[in-house]
Parts: sequence; C-alpha cells; structure tokens
Amino acid sequence: MILPIYTYGQGVLRKTSEDITPDYSGLAQLVADMFETLAKSEGVGLAAPQIGKAIRVVVVDLDPLKDDEPQYAGFRRAYINPHILEYGDKTDSYDEGCLSLPGINEKVKRPTTIRLAWDDTDGTHHEEWVDGFLARVLQHETDHLEGKVFTDRLTPLRKQLVKKKLNTLARGHVSAAYRVKPPRG
Repeated sequence: MILPIYTYGQGVLRKTSEDITPDYSGLAQLVADMFETLAKSEGVGLAAPQIGKAIRVVVVDLDPLKDDEPQYAGFRRAYINPHILEYGDKTDSYDEGCLSLPGINEKVKRPTTIRLAWDDTDGTHHEEWVDGFLARVLQHETDHLEGKVFTDRLTPLRKQLVKKKLNTLARGHVSAAYRVKPPRG
C-alpha cells in the first residue's frame, strides 16, 4: 500500500525514534509498504518517521541509479534499528533533497564513510563500514530517526535562505508529485 509522506512541520519528523523488537507486529508489511511508497515517490531512501511512525526502520533502494552507478544494481535493503557507530574523517558536499521537504535542495557536507550497526528483517545483526553515496543516504535517513532533517545541517546563511520555503511547508502549503500528509496550516 502506498502511504502518504509526512512533510515538514509534522511533529513526528522532530521526534527521536525508538528501536523495535524482532517481533514488531506487521514489520514485513510495513517494510513492503515503505518500499512501494518509496518507488511511487521516486526517492532512494525512506525512514519510518516520514510515514508517521517514530520507529527505527529505514528502506533504501539504489537500483534506479544502476545506469550511472552499476555497483548499485539490485541494491534494495531494509535497515531495522540502524545506528551510526563511527564517522570517517573525510567529508564532501552533495546536493540533497528530501521527500518530506519537496522543492528544497541544498548542498550538505557529510562524512564519506560511516560504520553502521543494524538488523535485517530476519533479526540478524550487522555491523559494517559503508562509503560513497550509500553512506550519504544512510546518514540522511538516520537523521530522520534522530528527529533531524537535512536543512538542520546547513550553514546559518543557507538556513536563512531556505527559511521562507520551510515556513511555507510548515503552514501546510505543499506541492508534490506523490501523496503527502502536510501539517494543518
């Protein structure tokens, strides 16, 4: 089922998400719905707060990038209870957008590598170093789990420049090519 994406101004986007247990009721359906919602909205990552749930679940689908980035062919993964344990020293800037902040794109500086702990949908625990674009996507999505959005990482000047757009979204004035649940304006 395609779920509405909660947009900037919705309180759940500012909550710290809770870890879930392996027997979380409806997890398989939730993950399937999140992947379907992600595909419909043409994104590459989606965190549970973006669909109104303050739990630590993230889905990532990088397969659509395979023509330009062949290493991502078939890459589709659900991360349960992801936590970044460590950041690498090297950083870079990249233009980011967010399904919860439609119409806003800004360069964000982030580490190029992270060490991530997470569980798969079978409950198996993983720890791994992740780099490149996947590391960026996972940092963006785990920010959602911590109650942050990418504009929180902008310089004070850039934050001022997007403030009007954010205020417009927070008042519920949202235009997107996918189903959204804006705050009541």
